[in-house]
Amino acid sequence: MATMNRQHHLRGILLASFAAMLWGVSGVAASSLFTFNSQVTALWLSQIRMISAGLILLVIARIVGSQPLKIWHQKASAIQVVSYGLLGMIPVQLCYFEAVKYGNAPIATIIQFLGPFIISLYFLIFKRITPTRPEAVGMIMAFFGTLLIVTHGHLNSLAISPIVLFWGGLSAIGVATNTLLPRPLLPKFGALSVTGWGLLVAGISLNVFGPLWQTHVSVSWVEVGLILFIIIFGTVFPFLMFAHALADILPTTASLLDAFEPLAATVFSVTFLNVQLTSYDLFGGAMIILAVMALSLNGRKMINFIRRLGTNES
Repeated sequence: MATMNRQHHLRGILLASFAAMLWGVSGVAASSLFTFNSQVTALWLSQIRMISAGLILLVIARIVGSQPLKIWHQKASAIQVVSYGLLGMIPVQLCYFEAVKYGNAPIATIIQFLGPFIISLYFLIFKRITPTRPEAVGMIMAFFGTLLIVTHGHLNSLAISPIVLFWGGLSAIGVATNTLLPRPLLPKFGALSVTGWGLLVAGISLNVFGPLWQTHVSVSWVEVGLILFIIIFGTVFPFLMFAHALADILPTTASLLDAFEPLAATVFSVTFLNVQLTSYDLFGGAMIILAVMALSLNGRKMINFIRRLGTNES
């Protein structure tokens, strides 16, 4: 039994690690698309990604015996899944791609990695839950790490474009809303159906800003391959892997392994796209990653609170 538990634990660690790395590499793939084809916009790519991945996840949910349409039978759950798509999926997907387009994948991913601290601030301001001492230290580390990336040590000027900071900040907020909003729905309808509908609602809603059928983008076969990679290996597969990993490891462990996402984005960007990062970027990014790890190791109270919040709201 102990051997089996160790095998399951190892399986969970590997699945969560590979999922995080695939998310990071998908950002690099998106950066390549933006660099090589000016017709590809963050809006268009987000629409393609979310609509396609959402449909695939809903089909998988139906195949494994779930009832994806059940979520629309109740007004409350319908409103919640629409809110999840609009306020959770759109910022975490579209705003991230915008940050990648105007900056690069490593910086965009590191800024987005600040999401857990947005959740901590939410609890502190609105729920009066005071962070523990390690959590407070982590928040301070994350702040100074971000400051290093943004200013490169010169407080009177910005080292990155304000628009990158704007979109990256919105994507970090999106990580928080993307974590909190679907919580009441998950126990009732399952992760496949909830995430699938969230992606589909978000992707369809973005047509308000630019109808997909009116957008003409010419892409090469290589670029088609990159788009398919982002949909399949950057969205569908990592989600399925991460969902299965949570059955074998604790959420705190899974959160620690999320650090592979900015690491993968950095390694692949430097290796294949020749992205140049300064020592300030690397040191600031390392501080943010270590800070999130500290938060994850001491975040059991936060996780329990999220679960209680989801139970009460349901």
